[in-house]
Amino acid sequence: MGTSLLAEVSGSLGAVGYGLAAIGPGIGVGLVFAAYIQATARQPESAGLTRTYLFLGFVLIEALALLAIAFGFVFTTTQGAGS
Repeated sequence: MGTSLLAEVSGSLGAVGYGLAAIGPGIGVGLVFAAYIQATARQPESAGLTRTYLFLGFVLIEALALLAIAFGFVFTTTQGAGS
């Protein structure tokens, strides 16, 4: 009967790391859009002003997500070079 293998992790763990890192920006974008919708519903005349803040917040959050995927590739390649 020998040794039975229950689970084996193979492939790039950088993809798993980015998957975990994408949870934060996903929640952040949801919060930013929810706040914009709520602000516009409360005061429709301020939609133009708050739209600027909406896009600014969205861009900053997505920039962090892009940094996370870039660091995932950087750490994956540097880790494989030393082995």
